[in-house]
Amino acid sequence: MKSLIFRMRAGQNTVEYLLMLAVVVGVVLIAGVSLKRYMPALFDQVSIKISHAADEMGRSSGNMD
Repeated sequence: MKSLIFRMRAGQNTVEYLLMLAVVVGVVLIAGVSLKRYMPALFDQVSIKISHAADEMGRSSGNMD
């Protein structure tokens, strides 16, 4: 009788983990779809800021006199 209860519990744990995984995947997919239209502009802004910061660092490192 103990082994039957243990097997049912182990199966139950597996189903619970699969359900949690499905929820996490669903949330990630929904977030990705909803943010899809904003990502190109965000990447462009980050790229511009990195470029400006690199230019500033390059200019300041050469003028150590």
